[in-house]
Amino acid sequence: MSSSPRLETLGHLKAAIARGDVRRRPVRDEVRENLAERLRRKETLFPGIIGYDDTVVPQLVNAVLAKHHFILLGLRGQAKTRILRALTTLLDEWLPVIPGSEINDDPMAPLSAYGLARVKAEGDDLPIRWLPREARYVEKLATPDVTIADMIGDIDPIKAAKGGLQLGSELSMHFGLLPRANRGIFAINELPDLAGKIQVGLFNILQEGDVQIKGYPVRLPLDVLIAFTANPEDYTARGKIITPLKDRIGAEIRTHYMQSRVDAIEITSQEAWVARGGDIEVPRFVREVVEEIAFQARGERKVDKRSGVSQRLPISVLETTVSNAERRALATGETPTVARVTDIYAALPSMTGKFELEYEGELKGADQVARDLVRAAVSNVFDGYVRDSDLKPVIEWFDLGGALSLSDTTSSAELLAQARRVQGLLELAHLAGIAPDAPVPVLAAGIDFALEGLYSQKKISRSDERGYHATEPVRRPQPQHSRAPVLTPDDDDDSPTGKKKKRYYN
Repeated sequence: MSSSPRLETLGHLKAAIARGDVRRRPVRDEVRENLAERLRRKETLFPGIIGYDDTVVPQLVNAVLAKHHFILLGLRGQAKTRILRALTTLLDEWLPVIPGSEINDDPMAPLSAYGLARVKAEGDDLPIRWLPREARYVEKLATPDVTIADMIGDIDPIKAAKGGLQLGSELSMHFGLLPRANRGIFAINELPDLAGKIQVGLFNILQEGDVQIKGYPVRLPLDVLIAFTANPEDYTARGKIITPLKDRIGAEIRTHYMQSRVDAIEITSQEAWVARGGDIEVPRFVREVVEEIAFQARGERKVDKRSGVSQRLPISVLETTVSNAERRALATGETPTVARVTDIYAALPSMTGKFELEYEGELKGADQVARDLVRAAVSNVFDGYVRDSDLKPVIEWFDLGGALSLSDTTSSAELLAQARRVQGLLELAHLAGIAPDAPVPVLAAGIDFALEGLYSQKKISRSDERGYHATEPVRRPQPQHSRAPVLTPDDDDDSPTGKKKKRYYN
């Protein structure tokens, strides 16, 4: 960030504005013009926001260009808060304010009684404070215990007593978060959780453009851009949102989960803490499996789709997977530290709290549902690597009675030594992109992926006692013989007339 402008008094500021050195404009015009300038230069609009270039970002740009207040609708973990915080990059780098003003008073046109009094008393000699753009963003998570005083403001009796002021004096007011966001951006997360009477207060802000505090005639025509977030399930007329407020919000922008595994991997790589010092390596197929778990969970009928599966799930799982690899490397003293697919099962505790279960899932248990998701994810990713490959040599080795006793704590050297006994297993590891001359821990990770892939596709089995072994023979249902009709002795008797009686079957 550059240093603040060298303008120290109101007189200097007036001269700079007259020369055109400092622009003075409402905040929504400021955001709009800075965005338009960035579009002309073809710059990245929101750094760090991935996968929304063709969906969310165009809608967001349209809302800002239209100078609308807007709301982001989406499930958890869809970067809504990150987008709101990225809006600060569209503000000017520095903003002149009156020092000591609680509502960022403009020195050229103050709103509060405090600001008016200082300008009147000090004139062009009034000192100027420069506010950085980050200080102009105010964010509040809506909860049921938020009050009007928190959001709008209240009378402060102590302030009135210390200053010898009347309670009705504006100078005795304690301003809430919204007035303090004057000339900036005010963001409210989870809007439907806000009490109805506070929503009415916000409705007044959007409708009248000003704020009134507790019955006293305090009118502050605030200059603020308001942005909200909400879960789409709650943001309905039948939910907890009041329709007049909903009507005043200019744009509803729907966010979504990543539609491609590549974008999701890029986000997880950006957010997960993997570079911990030392030589740590996470193979591509491990990252793919971690990401595929979230995709599987979002399509799993045992998982509640209304609450969603956050992008934080693969981030937490990857971090825990790397931690398990670190634990093994520290115990065995091997380097580099390479994450394996079996390390992902050690990340179940960081997975089960990231999704809500339907009734069927509750019966099965979160731990088992998570294991099933990992297995399905491994199967899907493994199939992409070995779809047209011959797996028979490896499967036959196990079918002939072979077994590998391995676990996630087995050293790479031991894993490799056991794997060399299995014909074709090393070749499968190379299909996963492992070079023949790769370090032993990397090669071990590839073998581990091949074994887990075969297990996930039920071509071999795995148990705590026997390790990897052949699948149990499938029991075929025995054919059931149909009962033959039984004749009674009387049915075979001939009648005296020589005519045979009609036969009846029991």
